[in-house]
Formats: sequence, C-alpha cells, structure tokens
Amino acid sequence: MLHDLVIAGAGPVGATLALAVADADLDVVVVDARREGETLRGDRSLALSHGARLVLERLGVWTPLAAQAGAVTPIVDIDISQARGFGSARLTAADAGVPALGYVVRYLALQRSLDAALARRGIRVRWNTRVGAVGGTPAYAAVDLDGEADPLLARLAVVADGAGAVVAGLERRRHDYGESALVASVWVDGAPPGLAFERFTADGPVALLPEGDHHGLVWTAKPGRAAELLALDDAAFLARLAGHFGPRAGRFVRVADRRSFPLVLEFVPRPAASRTVVIGNAAQTLHPVAGQGFNVGLRDAYELSRVIVATPQDALGGRAMLDRYATRRRTDRAAGIAFTHGLVTLFGADHALLRWPRGVGLSLLDALPPAKRAFTRTMLFGLR
Repeated sequence: MLHDLVIAGAGPVGATLALAVADADLDVVVVDARREGETLRGDRSLALSHGARLVLERLGVWTPLAAQAGAVTPIVDIDISQARGFGSARLTAADAGVPALGYVVRYLALQRSLDAALARRGIRVRWNTRVGAVGGTPAYAAVDLDGEADPLLARLAVVADGAGAVVAGLERRRHDYGESALVASVWVDGAPPGLAFERFTADGPVALLPEGDHHGLVWTAKPGRAAELLALDDAAFLARLAGHFGPRAGRFVRVADRRSFPLVLEFVPRPAASRTVVIGNAAQTLHPVAGQGFNVGLRDAYELSRVIVATPQDALGGRAMLDRYATRRRTDRAAGIAFTHGLVTLFGADHALLRWPRGVGLSLLDALPPAKRAFTRTMLFGLR
C-alpha cells in the first residue's frame, strides 16, 4: 500500500506537522517508538517564541496546554549582558508589541497536549514502533520498521526524530563545541517575574529562564568543570553560581535537578533527499544559547505543511516539491545556525580585546530602537 505521507516521530515537531496537514485529505501515518500515553524522555523545559505560540494556537493546542497548572510561564523581558565587561541590552514584549517574547513550556505538558490533539483529530499513529532506516526511489520512499519484514511505502517520508532513523542520501555535519551544558532548577530571591537573563561569561553563556516559582538554569562549561560543579553540595554550588553570574538576577537560594549534557552543532546542509525530508532535530541540533533550536524545528514543520497542502497529491515527494521546501527554509535555517554559532563564538571567548567591541555592540543594540526591533522580530518569528 502506498501512503501519501509517513512521519517518523510523534514528538512536538512531528506531531505539529501531522496536525497541520490534518485537513488536507491525505493518507497520513505517524510512527513513534513510544507506547501510547508514555514518554521516552524525562521532563525538561522548552523555550517557545511568540511565533511558536501562534503555530500552536492555529492547531488548537495552545489553549489546553496553557490551562495545565505550571505548564507555561511567559517571558516578558530578556536581560542580555556580559560579565567582566560593560554593555547590556533589554528586550521587552511591550517594545515588540506582543503579550510575551516567549514562553517556557514543560516538555511533558506539551507532549500530552499534542498527543491529545492527534487523537482528537483521528490521526493514525503507530505507537511502540521504531523506525530503522529511510530510503527513497524516484517512485516512493521506503520506511523500514524494526522487527517488521515489510517497509511502509509513501509518496513522501518525513523524519522528525533527531535520535531515530538513518536517512539515505543526506550529508550530516557535526561540530563539537568541547563544552557541556549544566542544567538545573534554581530559586532566585529578588528576580522580577517574567524576566529572563542571558549572561555571557568567561566559560560561555549562562541563561536563566523564568519557570513558575523558579528559574531554569543553563550554564555552559568545559566538561571537567561541569562534572566538578555537579559534584558540589547545594550550598557550595549556589555560592559558585553567585560568584560566576554576579548579583544581576538576585540572590540564589535553592537548587534542584542538576544534570549535564555535551554541546554539539549538527545539521544537514540540504534537508531533502529522494522522496524524503528531515525536520526539527533531524535537520539541525543547535547550541541552546538564545533558545532557538526548538523554534526553528517548529517552523520547519509548519512551512513543510504549507508546501504539502499546496502540492497536488500525485506530486507529493517529487523533486519540484522538495526543491520548493528546501528553498523556503534555506534562509531561516541558515540564519538560526549562524546566529547561535556566532553568539557562542563571539561571546564564548574570554579575551580582553573582545570585551570592548562586545560591550559596544550590546550598548548600540539597546540604544537603537530599529535595530532592537529587527533583532527581536528575528528571535520571535525567524528570518524570512
């Protein structure tokens, strides 16, 4: 049987694509390694831009998500600064003309809302099924399933699971930053509600994202230093964090749930091969600085849905359609990769000669409203 569309992965990006094409009268199958109602990942925080909220609103997901207690915390302002140097900038929702610059969302709450929406819309999901490899011919895509002899055949296969399938015909590039991200929940006495911090330090960027009654911490450090920080008791860790971050956010009074993971940049230069497209983390895995990774992936899904809906059924997965999608996503994907990598490169190096031009850049950004609006709009909606 030849399906119109097979989506590998029912996580947030894959589910967004499935919901966005639900009214297109297509034969769609979603494949996911989870059992129905379960998750393969622990809970964590996701930074959603205002543009991502608009996508979820269109799909009928935002309202039930925001109704869950503690699931969503608005980011009203963002304070950007550098340690051991002058210059800072403040981005505000009021200046941007939006209710919030972004939102910190609990991953499990978002996944539950998307799973419920898939069920509500009657979208076929093959749970507890793992995709092994995806390949294509000029006529169809073949999605191999672990433990099954026959692949799923489709006019178009979309891989939305960054940790999943091997996709034939796509080059994947990798850059290891040689750093780790230490993440934790921290309670900050004196921090204004809705204020996020992005502070560039000698080790690299440190972010504090408001999340209910506490903040989500992302501290970039060399792997050995990250391991040392994880080994400290809570009081010693808080003292080390206060000395490293400074008093800008307030007084750190409690920490919980410390863990770390390595930081790499991985991306596929061209996200389309024969009858196959990769989106989300399967297309690009970004450094967490500025919280762009998930938002770029969500825009992948939404823009691909628009191309799919505008393409005649018998042309799905054809070269013209794949070229159209790749062209539409080229600028925004490249900008997201370059923006995050550039911030890490420019602000991650602790050289005295760089502190002055960095400070001037932050001061100019804060002092020039047109530049600030353009910068903020790119963070909210991507580069079009």
